[in-house]
Amino acid sequence: MLRRLYDWVLHWAETPYGSWALFLLAFAESSFFPVPPDVLLIALAISIPAKAFRYALICSLGSLLGGVAGYVIGYQFMDLVGFRIVDFYGFAERYHAVGDLYNRYNAWAVGIAGFTPIPYKVFTISAGAFKINFVIFLIASAISRSARFFLVGWLIYKFGPSIRLFIDRYFNILAFVFVALLIGGFILIKYLL
Repeated sequence: MLRRLYDWVLHWAETPYGSWALFLLAFAESSFFPVPPDVLLIALAISIPAKAFRYALICSLGSLLGGVAGYVIGYQFMDLVGFRIVDFYGFAERYHAVGDLYNRYNAWAVGIAGFTPIPYKVFTISAGAFKINFVIFLIASAISRSARFFLVGWLIYKFGPSIRLFIDRYFNILAFVFVALLIGGFILIKYLL
């Protein structure tokens, strides 16, 4: 099943909609969707290595705008319903302690989540919920997400077809490692927060 999904994603590079699909996936992943855009970025860049940096830029912009949407979700959700839920479960004291830590280390938290497999959407929504400085959030997001996606773009630009052969040969192992990192990121967030 994963192989079919991978092949389906690869076909986007051969359509005029590949860039739009990448932008929308990056946007959605940064605010609410669980699938990272790296899969489509890699597929598109492998299909046309000369456009790897263009795809990295599209992915970065989509992710940054999706992060802003996540920030707004957190900002609005906490004001409308979130505080009632926190009070209902008796987490008000803990919530404020986590908020103090998050506000103190906000740029680092957003930056680390933006570059690593830690689910970025959790941090975009938290940034809005804890009302961290929006400019700091935006700068940390822009730097970390761009660094991540441009690194992927550079690797594909530099190694091109050999990366595709590597992915084709070790796809099952890479898929397992990717899923393990994704799950590990969620577990890490659970125990940190």
